[in-house]
Amino acid sequence: MALSWWLLPLTLQVLHGVADATVKLNNGGFEDLVIAINPQVPEDNKIVDNIKGMVQEASAYLFGATQKRFYFKTVKVIIPSTWKTKADYQRVTRESYDKAEIIVAAPYLKHGDDPYTLQYGGCGEPGRYIHLTPNFLTNDKLLDAYGPRGRVLVHEWAHLRWGVFDEYNNDAPFYTPGGNSMPEATRCPATFKGSYVVPLADGTTRPCKVEPKTQLYESGCQFIPERNQNTPTSIMYVQSIPSVTQFCDKSNHNTKATNMQNKMCNYRSTWDVITTSPDFAKSTPQTAPPPSPTIFLLQKQERVLCLVLDVSGSMGSSNRIGRLKQASEIFILQIIEAGSWVGVVTFNSAATIQTQLKQISSDSVRKTLAGYLPTSAGGGTNICSGVRSGFQVFLKKYPNTRGCEIVLLTDGEDNQVNSCFAEVQNSGSIIHTIALGPSAAKGLETLADMTGGLKFAATDSLNSNGLIDAFSGISSGSGDISQQSIQLESKVNNVAAKKWMYGTVSIDKTVGKDTFFVITWSASTTPPTMLLTDPKGKKYSTKDFVLDKSNLQTARLQISGIAEAGDWGYALQNQNTAQTMTITVTSRSRSASVLPVLVTPLIKKTHQFPNPLVIYAEVSQGFLPVTGAKVTATIEADNGAAENLDLLDNGAGADIIKDDGIYSRYYTSLKANGRHNLKVRVQGQGKTGRRIRRQSQAFYAPGFINNGAINMNPPKPEVRDDDIEVDVGNFSRVASGGAFVVSGVPPGGSKKDIFPPCRITDLEIKPLGDYQFLLSWTAPGNDYDEGKAERYEIKMSENPSALIDAAFQTATSVNTAGLKTEVAGVKQSFQYNAENFKKSNGTSIYFAIRAIDGGNNVGEASNIARAVVLLPILPTIPDDTFCL
Repeated sequence: MALSWWLLPLTLQVLHGVADATVKLNNGGFEDLVIAINPQVPEDNKIVDNIKGMVQEASAYLFGATQKRFYFKTVKVIIPSTWKTKADYQRVTRESYDKAEIIVAAPYLKHGDDPYTLQYGGCGEPGRYIHLTPNFLTNDKLLDAYGPRGRVLVHEWAHLRWGVFDEYNNDAPFYTPGGNSMPEATRCPATFKGSYVVPLADGTTRPCKVEPKTQLYESGCQFIPERNQNTPTSIMYVQSIPSVTQFCDKSNHNTKATNMQNKMCNYRSTWDVITTSPDFAKSTPQTAPPPSPTIFLLQKQERVLCLVLDVSGSMGSSNRIGRLKQASEIFILQIIEAGSWVGVVTFNSAATIQTQLKQISSDSVRKTLAGYLPTSAGGGTNICSGVRSGFQVFLKKYPNTRGCEIVLLTDGEDNQVNSCFAEVQNSGSIIHTIALGPSAAKGLETLADMTGGLKFAATDSLNSNGLIDAFSGISSGSGDISQQSIQLESKVNNVAAKKWMYGTVSIDKTVGKDTFFVITWSASTTPPTMLLTDPKGKKYSTKDFVLDKSNLQTARLQISGIAEAGDWGYALQNQNTAQTMTITVTSRSRSASVLPVLVTPLIKKTHQFPNPLVIYAEVSQGFLPVTGAKVTATIEADNGAAENLDLLDNGAGADIIKDDGIYSRYYTSLKANGRHNLKVRVQGQGKTGRRIRRQSQAFYAPGFINNGAINMNPPKPEVRDDDIEVDVGNFSRVASGGAFVVSGVPPGGSKKDIFPPCRITDLEIKPLGDYQFLLSWTAPGNDYDEGKAERYEIKMSENPSALIDAAFQTATSVNTAGLKTEVAGVKQSFQYNAENFKKSNGTSIYFAIRAIDGGNNVGEASNIARAVVLLPILPTIPDDTFCL
């Protein structure tokens, strides 16, 4: 008997980046698809020309592949501001690089032009973006291996839009079909014709050999498809074959293939997943050919932003006006990018323009702008008056408000906020909202939603640094990471009189420019004693910090030049009465050529209890994941109650893929409705492993057979380990995930056990000989991935469909006597002795498991593990038998 593989079905929530996506489906036509070119890409008109050609080709191909249902109707291409301006370039409005569905950027590695889609939701869940390289778009030599660019785009669009997966597998290129059959290439359909050869150094090939221990082809063997096929499927296998024009459906889907589509989607075909999507439910076949896509060329201009700040009477409570001054000052002095235009408006029952737009060209301009920030409060609340005055600030310099940004902060209720919704919708501006305190207008988030803005919330709790975190999270979204301010630390402590607050901030090798240490305190007018030591022992003291003369509870230290990489120690002594003290540290990329480590929190922005809430955080450097970090999410309700949650990258529970730099966790401790705030803290230590994302990418054909002759393509460049694993040193990051709104929680929180154990997603099986199997998995919890389940059920069948959904209950049970549950996250194993197990050689046996908690809440059936029975005369299967 030999292990073949296991597969993993899972459905998770829509991610924040996808939930805010702007693509609309209108009568079968996808509108407002955004393709953004990274600012670091050198100007090349061929890129734009080939994007146009790719989209035109893809639209027609997609229309045929979806049985005349879908096509690309309007596409917007964002041209970097670093490229020359042209008459046909329109101004970017609400589109941005950060929210684009397709990004064009060089790979971070020295080699690698694979088009790929970043997916980390489950089957049927949309992805975050498609990444194409400039070389892929301009180097026609790559067409031999990938096929026409329009076909590649459709392959990736199916990943991005409909959450399907690849039908090939570079990590498990072959499988045993059963019986006395030879191994087969992982593909769909199984009838796809080709030859199995090993390329030799002299350019020739030889037939592949079968390894007796695995019954699979030897290492180095490649399946070379014939260019002329008699099947129209499948686009998610090899899109480059001329005859391939369809997705695999239930009539030709290869359920035995060891691919990600089977693994993630429970044996369902790609077409089955697509036809159950919301898009398909809203569509009907078209009776006429679709029109050619309309493609708009947009160019990002300088950033134009107005702070619209509430100074109504309620801002005088809980020191809100003082905290507003602290946080907005950090935004002006440290966060907003050089070259931006900034204005300031304050409002209560009426609005006042404090200053027209000023361009940030020097530190002195930043200080001048900070001087316009409010320090006193009084009067009522009229949010629309503030928004309209913000528009007037823009119109003083520009002919319209398209592409301009407003940062709107308010703490007050205003039942007239909807009176300016139409103006806001038609303005073309983006409004980022910050709700301060528990009573901010309920319609506030609508302003952000209708304009594509960011949403934040900050409480009155002095144990939170939420307001500073919110302002620190408002970046331009332009893709120019070198100009983005990065928050390294945000920490709050309650400190008694004469007591100390100690800590360490790690400044790594990727940051260090424009580094600021900001200290705030809540009560005393006497500043604390401030001591700071850099990694080489240089010391800074209170006299080196600059006190804010208009706000006596803030001190700031800017490190000149590039901050020393390493651990910076700080010690802050409170001089007088007990009070809350905070430290915030920001920095920028060390240089334009060094990509910094970034953290991106992701969460669905509305949540209906008791559906499971999943929190994600992507930790990356460039397009590569950063692994091995400690990632902690803090969830704060609008009453100030906060809870920490460790996010994991272990491939279990909410986490789909192990070590992909996506840290995930279910959150089940919701106790109140209303706004919640998310913050993520990341700490990396020592050497941090990073690897290439290999999933969800277009197939690179090693070669083709033409009229019986094998023609090999150039081999893909190999990426060395030292290219993808770098010692960046210790690093610290803090990022706001913004606000999300919860509804449906009963008063006081749920008193019942309503959450089941989470689905087990990493079931593996290893044959031990004599019809014994070793099953292993990661333990789920009592409530998804928290706590401890009560018991397990294990089922087996020769038919995988018997282990899916309702059929699981009637499948053959495995005797689990003696099997105990463990706390969530613990790796478990169970040895099963298949008594009276008489199966012929090549028989496939499938296993699945589910957990039940003490309240009899039943978890979903796990991924399905498959073992293939081989004759006992074969050699023992080695311990390193592949598990997908």
